Amino acid sequence: MSTPSGLSRRRFLQTSGALVIGFYVAPRSGLAAMQAPAAPALPDPNAFLRIGEDESVTVILAHSEMGQGVWTALPMLVAEELGCDWAKVRAEEAPAAPVYAHPAFGMQMTGGSSSTYSELDRYRYAGAVAREMLIQAAAEQWKVDPSACRAEAGFVVSGDKRLSFGKLAAAAQKRTPPATVKLKDPKDWKIAGRPTKRLDSPEKVTGQAQFGMDVRLPGMLTALVARAPIFGGTVKGFRAEKAKAVPGVKAVVQVPSGVAVVGEHFWAAKLGRDALEIDWDPGPGADLDTQRLREEFRAAAGTPGTKAAAAGDVDAALKSAAKTVEAEYEVPYLAHAPMEPLNCTVRIGADGAEVWTGTQFQTMDQTVTAKIAGLKPEQVKIHTMFLGGGFGRRATPTSDFVSEAVQVAKAAGGAAPIKVVWTREDDIHGGYYRPMYVHRLRVGLGADGKPVAWRQTIVGQSILEGTPFAPMMIKNGIDDTSVEGVADSPYVKGTASHLVDLHSPKKTIPVLWLRSVGHSHTAFVMETFVDDLARAAGQEPLEYRRRLLSEHPRHLGVLNLAAEKAGWGRPLSGGRARGLAVHESFGSWMAQVAEVSVASGRVRVHRVVCAVDCGICVNPAGVRAQVEGAVAFGLSAALHGELTFKDGRVQQSNFHDYPLLRLNEMPEVEVHIVPSSEKAGGIGEPGVPPVAPAVANAIFAATGQRLRRLPFRLA
Repeated sequence: MSTPSGLSRRRFLQTSGALVIGFYVAPRSGLAAMQAPAAPALPDPNAFLRIGEDESVTVILAHSEMGQGVWTALPMLVAEELGCDWAKVRAEEAPAAPVYAHPAFGMQMTGGSSSTYSELDRYRYAGAVAREMLIQAAAEQWKVDPSACRAEAGFVVSGDKRLSFGKLAAAAQKRTPPATVKLKDPKDWKIAGRPTKRLDSPEKVTGQAQFGMDVRLPGMLTALVARAPIFGGTVKGFRAEKAKAVPGVKAVVQVPSGVAVVGEHFWAAKLGRDALEIDWDPGPGADLDTQRLREEFRAAAGTPGTKAAAAGDVDAALKSAAKTVEAEYEVPYLAHAPMEPLNCTVRIGADGAEVWTGTQFQTMDQTVTAKIAGLKPEQVKIHTMFLGGGFGRRATPTSDFVSEAVQVAKAAGGAAPIKVVWTREDDIHGGYYRPMYVHRLRVGLGADGKPVAWRQTIVGQSILEGTPFAPMMIKNGIDDTSVEGVADSPYVKGTASHLVDLHSPKKTIPVLWLRSVGHSHTAFVMETFVDDLARAAGQEPLEYRRRLLSEHPRHLGVLNLAAEKAGWGRPLSGGRARGLAVHESFGSWMAQVAEVSVASGRVRVHRVVCAVDCGICVNPAGVRAQVEGAVAFGLSAALHGELTFKDGRVQQSNFHDYPLLRLNEMPEVEVHIVPSSEKAGGIGEPGVPPVAPAVANAIFAATGQRLRRLPFRLA
């Protein structure tokens, strides 16, 4: 929704002819703030609920829809408190503006599995405020006390009198919003908490949904950029004659990221780029080599790092331990590889600019665009399209793919809008990867088999260093995302003497969060190593975890549920074996049991049984879908995902050598949700971390091979 030129927000609220409810999201800092946002208030609206005279209920959302279901979950919260007809509910993406800032991060963004639980009370609050204003309007018209009225199914009802929300909207919007409202007890929910079909499904099924790649504007040109084949490389010079000779090529321009070829359509730009002759200065990254990185990281893992968590005297406890267990783990660089490659369309005018893209970081994109174009942020309009996958790649602190498109549009100098498209190869080679990590562990066990000393060193690049998030999330030299799932693990914290330390080597390889962030590697290490500890202690893996997690009821709750539903302990036929894992991340607890067989050196995952405790569950259908997708995502990394470097270059290029999970590899997935009235947690990412360790533990049960490197490679 945009405010008409010359019309103030106050005047708009007074004269819109429909009920518009604003609710305030106060910027706060820190992950703790995101877990427990402040109580909502009304003064400065930053999202809107709109009730039209046509009975429609439109919820304008500050978060991007990238398949995680916020277009449905958040409107469900509004609809529940409002008491409207769910069939009348619609959703719209909000424009980029400071008032849509995330309650924890102070900027408009989508990530960290935080959209639903960070907005849970505020969206309910918006619906409740609207409900009370509609009731007040009806009560005034009927000359009855508001307490004699109720809202249900899109009507305000009192005795035998009924008025629809649409007919009350104009009168209700003139009312003063109440200072306080009462929210429903979740046990009384009729819409929220029940499996609900997604609002965006019809558009996506019929092909009407508009993703960034679908943008078509009059006179639009398409551009592709030739980027340095080595990270940190720069253009020394280029010859454009052959490119310009390609039919349909309109311009060849140099931009900070490389050389752009602008054409009438994609193929003209593609063939023109292929014809470019560029001399590159490879820069300092020309000697990047995965094997050398591996050796360097392993060497660092043998030296003391920066302390992330420490208690007791680890060395003394190790010396007195009844038994010690040691291991080293390695996980590779990973690309996000969304189905929709990166793209961005830009139009720059004399008085402003417009950007069409699937983005997770509207505020960053708006700010960067304004700076490049010489505009004020409020002169930049961001059109948030549906995202064909994000997984963190469309949330870069540099707004790399957006800023590049703005640079191309500016350098081209014309009035025509320009769409910059990344090919799949560009996407795989283009950087911002999940970092490679090495873990080294040495744990001492007591006579009862429980850990008495825990020493763990982690080596891997920081994804936060140099970003706006560093001051908030790097403390005393520790990038929290590198050690999450270890430094705060109940296994580590439950060991009296423990030490977790970190090395964060600096490399030219650009790195970034990927779905489940640090938990994508730490859960694999922790849950496979705990299986090894159980074996060293002579105890069964499930019972061993129950002992170590005896004071962690939510871990135990999902662990026991997954084990029960999977038939843990019952024999399997067909050469299958089971493995399990349990992990907490993003405020939710997840346990998984994988059934696996191994034949001719090939791992086949047949079934994954999941139990999730995400606190208050808004849309069980959405939760199940997200966990199913997370299993597929996690298996892609566990079975296939690996980026390697040779002579400074990424060796993979497309899905033939960087494969994702295929349909014939997808296991049967069962998802069981723990009923809970606890605070809501995230759900888009918690299903990823337990996948790899559950499968690895099943492989060990089937073959006796302990795999400590991803992706899995059997001997």
